[in-house]
Amino acid sequence: MSSAAFASNPEVDRWLLEDGVRQLELVLRSIVYAPSVPLLIIDDARVCRDASCGARTLLGVSRDRIIGCKIDDFAEADFRNQIDGIWRSFLRSGEQAGSFRLVGSDGKSRDVEYVAKGNILPGRHALALREKSATGKPKLPEPCASEGSGLARSPWAHDYAVYLFDVGGRIVSWYGGAERIYGYQARETVGRPVSTLHKDKDSLDKLDEEMKQAAAQGHCAVECWQTKKDGSRFCANVLTMALRSESGELEGFARVVRDFTHRITEEKLRPAGVRAIGEHHDRSTAGVVSGEFDHIIEANDAFLNIVGYSREDMAEGRLYWPDVTPPEYAELDELAHEEALRYGACAPFEKQYICEDGTRANVVVTFAVLNLSPFHWMAIVHNAATAEAGERVVVSEADGDNFEEIVGRSAETKRVLKMVETVAPTDATVLILGETGTGKELVARAIHRLSPRRNFPFVTLNCAAIPTGLLESELFGYERGAFTGALGQKIGRFEMANRGTLFLDEVGDIPLELQPKLLRALQEKAFERLGGTRTIPIDIRLVAATNRDLSQMMGDKLFRSDLYYRLKVFPIKTPELRDRPEDIPALVHYFTQKYAQEMGKHVDVIPTETMRALASWHWPGNVRELENFIERSVILSTGSTLRAPLGELRTDDVRTTGTLEQMEREYILRVLRESNGVISTAATRLGMPRTTLNAVMRKLGISRKDL
Repeated sequence: MSSAAFASNPEVDRWLLEDGVRQLELVLRSIVYAPSVPLLIIDDARVCRDASCGARTLLGVSRDRIIGCKIDDFAEADFRNQIDGIWRSFLRSGEQAGSFRLVGSDGKSRDVEYVAKGNILPGRHALALREKSATGKPKLPEPCASEGSGLARSPWAHDYAVYLFDVGGRIVSWYGGAERIYGYQARETVGRPVSTLHKDKDSLDKLDEEMKQAAAQGHCAVECWQTKKDGSRFCANVLTMALRSESGELEGFARVVRDFTHRITEEKLRPAGVRAIGEHHDRSTAGVVSGEFDHIIEANDAFLNIVGYSREDMAEGRLYWPDVTPPEYAELDELAHEEALRYGACAPFEKQYICEDGTRANVVVTFAVLNLSPFHWMAIVHNAATAEAGERVVVSEADGDNFEEIVGRSAETKRVLKMVETVAPTDATVLILGETGTGKELVARAIHRLSPRRNFPFVTLNCAAIPTGLLESELFGYERGAFTGALGQKIGRFEMANRGTLFLDEVGDIPLELQPKLLRALQEKAFERLGGTRTIPIDIRLVAATNRDLSQMMGDKLFRSDLYYRLKVFPIKTPELRDRPEDIPALVHYFTQKYAQEMGKHVDVIPTETMRALASWHWPGNVRELENFIERSVILSTGSTLRAPLGELRTDDVRTTGTLEQMEREYILRVLRESNGVISTAATRLGMPRTTLNAVMRKLGISRKDL
């Protein structure tokens, strides 16, 4: 990238350093909320700005009561007169470790150790606490550097590398935690490309993809190895968030990086209680609960029955999420939170809830992050009490029988399948996100097949394949005489799917003027046919899918925000094939056998060189492109050995000759073929409006026969 790409834009820099930092603080709150370690975010005046679940447990008061208090309010009276001097010393050094006597809500004093990390954001400091196992004389505060005391390097001493960079990848700000974790001072990084931090090839290769995903979905979380200034490597948990102005314009990115090396060395694993939702569970009685931070805002009757609370308890604010979790499960909840930040939802896991009467309920939980700013979550809870005592049901290879056409055993594939098994028994709306060709419809069919509605219709509609003027009548139907040519009554897809599942593919292509009627039908569970006056009640489960950036479309005023949040109850991200190359051999075998049987051929040998080439190709069209390639290969095979035209892959990879217009024409044709000729899908991949793509196709002489 040329140096011009990193030229400073004072107006953008000013926005990032003001509005961007405010957005970043909200994101940091969503991360700080979950740790089981007592953690406080404190400003220069020692006022608590945020607190973790662990701080709530240690201090014995709710998070709401902690926020706004000074740290002095929780210290023993004899220690308070020392705090001012200690704090000034900390602000000068940037780091400090020590201990003091803390007074809990019960009035009892206890010794706690602390590690303070300065300026993770301007004027914001992290204070990690830990109760000492035995009381004794408090330890005097002392400065601690990243390479200094063991206390400062302890896993519970949280630190956060926070920095901002613009859309061109130029670092705009670099705060104290970033200096401590990476070892670079701000003067060494500000103004330089963010790629200079990615010395590891695997980390550098993923950088552009992370930025694209963050821009498309709002945020992106990954774990990868990164390198510090001194050459040492660490396992980095990286959360990248797109920063947008009020008009929806992408202004830059914010990053929060944490050192997770200790999680690898300590081998923190969940107990062997991870449970698939099998026949021991009543699929129709899943509890669904959602909230913001530790507040439970909504819950269905099934969840309230599990924990024994009433709807009045929830309405009056007596039901807090941490209150129902026993202390020994706090770390499991923290891991589930981290997994949900990275994937959107965590894999199902077993835990217990503390019921209102003090008893405990065995449950299987899946936790999902719906929004980062403000932090909004949802959990799907199954009562596991019907399982036999001591039984452990784990996901096994046989469980793949529930997913007839979803092939693969990679971690990414298993994660999606576990999420499907969790959400299927509920009636929650599911939004499937992913590139074209990643199998979104297969996931939708699997959800229907595992749901209580499995014996009722599964109705599909590709919103991009229906002309704009006909989409309303396809969805809702029409009465005779509703418009010219309406010679009889027509039943729409909503009525067809009654008591079953309606799958709306390419939901991002629904015209803006039709979206309010769709939203009303989903909210009211009723609609009127086009030209009709009678309200028709419906009972459907909606599954939607798109490969478009709905959050960007909201900013561009092309998609209603209320409809977006109504659809995004439980998001599932289908992985790209390039992110799960270990599944390619199984897919190649599956498609080879499928098309060989259809064509009456016997093809059972796949040369090693062919398999190696297929596994190393990046497959921009994902599984659909691979399937079409294998079908073509089976057609070309005359014996028992698969004859794959590998030259086509190599040609696509190196074809750079010809005029610019020829190269543009060939590239657009390739994207159209990979998109099965769907103009809106190809336009999305090319980053242009559908009308613009039509104009370019006319200019370049591209027609349907060329596909």
